[in-house]
Amino acid sequence: MTAGGAPATIGVAGAGTMGAGIAQLSCLSGARTLLHDPVPEALERGLERIREQLERGARRGRWSEEVAAAAIGRLESAAGLEALAPCELVIEAAPERLELKRALFAELADGIVSEECVLATNTSSLLVTAVAHGIPRPERVVGMHFFNPPPVMRALEVVAGEQSGEGALALARAAGEAMGREVIDAHDGPGFLVNRCNRPFGLEALKLLQEGVASVAEIDRICRLGGGFKMGPFELMDLVGVDVGLEVARSFYEQSFGEPRWRPSPIAARTVAAGRLGRKCGRGYYDYSAGTDAYREADPEPPAAGGGDGVVVIAGESPLAVELAEAAEDAGWQVLGPEEAAGAPAPFLILDLLGGESPGVPLQGGPQAICCAAGSLAALDPGGGAVGFHALPPLSESRLVELTRGPESAVSAASASERFFATLGKHTAWVGDAPGLVLGRIVGQTVNEASFALSEGVGSAEDIDAGFRHGLNYPRGLLAWADRIGLDQVLALLDGLSDEHREERYRAAPALRHLVWSGRLGRQTGAGFFGYEDET
Repeated sequence: MTAGGAPATIGVAGAGTMGAGIAQLSCLSGARTLLHDPVPEALERGLERIREQLERGARRGRWSEEVAAAAIGRLESAAGLEALAPCELVIEAAPERLELKRALFAELADGIVSEECVLATNTSSLLVTAVAHGIPRPERVVGMHFFNPPPVMRALEVVAGEQSGEGALALARAAGEAMGREVIDAHDGPGFLVNRCNRPFGLEALKLLQEGVASVAEIDRICRLGGGFKMGPFELMDLVGVDVGLEVARSFYEQSFGEPRWRPSPIAARTVAAGRLGRKCGRGYYDYSAGTDAYREADPEPPAAGGGDGVVVIAGESPLAVELAEAAEDAGWQVLGPEEAAGAPAPFLILDLLGGESPGVPLQGGPQAICCAAGSLAALDPGGGAVGFHALPPLSESRLVELTRGPESAVSAASASERFFATLGKHTAWVGDAPGLVLGRIVGQTVNEASFALSEGVGSAEDIDAGFRHGLNYPRGLLAWADRIGLDQVLALLDGLSDEHREERYRAAPALRHLVWSGRLGRQTGAGFFGYEDET
């Protein structure tokens, strides 16, 4: 063991993409690394892949040639499991089959490795507790969930099973830190912490598609331009494999005894039944026959901001209302509140962000756009002539605002809304009517899932956000994002979805409701999931 508590000798069982990536991190960390695979050809491919990646990293300046050569010198082939005998830590990266992982650990524990050797499973969908069942000294079995690809994704979940000992967890943490990973502590359960909290990113997108709110390409474009995601949910599902995602969804649903939030999508099941499994077979939610980079055009740059001329009325005090007012003034508009608008020139547009509450004075005299956060446009303006809109703070980092309309929405309201948001430098996208429209609904449900996980003790708020940033490449920490949006706004959206759909999947987490009841609404009040006393 090294001075920092990290293991000096690490074994990796499985030389596929995940195993090779983990072994690369291990030998770079300074540990003697023994790579094993029962298939000799796979083992040789894995070793060669690691050597190539280390040499390529040196050419690109990620590390020196000396560091690469030293890491390659620490990498060794382990043709049989018995070669892993000197290891202080063995990380398995075998296929996701419970009996296979159990058999591997049982064989290692039966006289090959020492009783002190920690056995870590890289599973992403099986319970660590289930993998440890029947293994001698199960307290040494832990989860080390690396994200794909391990050398790129900086997060590492160290997962405590029901019998995992603190010594084994500490050694796994030390190994991860020596590999330069952002170590996240998580407790055992479906999807652990990060993948569990991110379940709605794909599942809610599928529900939006099922309801006809937006198409596959529209949902992905809104997530990229409106939310800052590198990939939309359907692009990501195609990359991972639609069949893989469906099996994970079924596993979640089964392990939770039928939790409605985790119900698999019939669209995913039909897609898999049709053989459209994603990029790996050339067709998933997109067609990749012309190449994996040719399925969509590059996202356009937003319009130039500026050119506002006239009065806009903005009603409401939510974080989005405040940011809209600031952006409108910067674009050249004269921004007035409802009370100030009396006697002023007719407004170009009235933006209602009151969430259905009374404005105190009538909002009239111009076309109206209603923020669809607390409900759909149909619920907030039944039979009226307004259009609906939705966006998420921080508005300055968003390139798109969603719009929706009803049967009676005025043409003047639609054209005025498009023109107004263009002056703010935003694209617009017309979608079907729903609380939160597309992006708000996906992010709101994801925040809700994280709130459930937080209250159940699966992980801390800090670990959730670290996982979303470093394990999933989110543009920002999820709970910090919720604090920016306003927890009252997130709760109102969830309650709006629950009221309209009458489905258990939209019930708000009690922990989120309690934060709002206590006045901890996020940045605007100085405290939410995190504290912001110095920023108020």
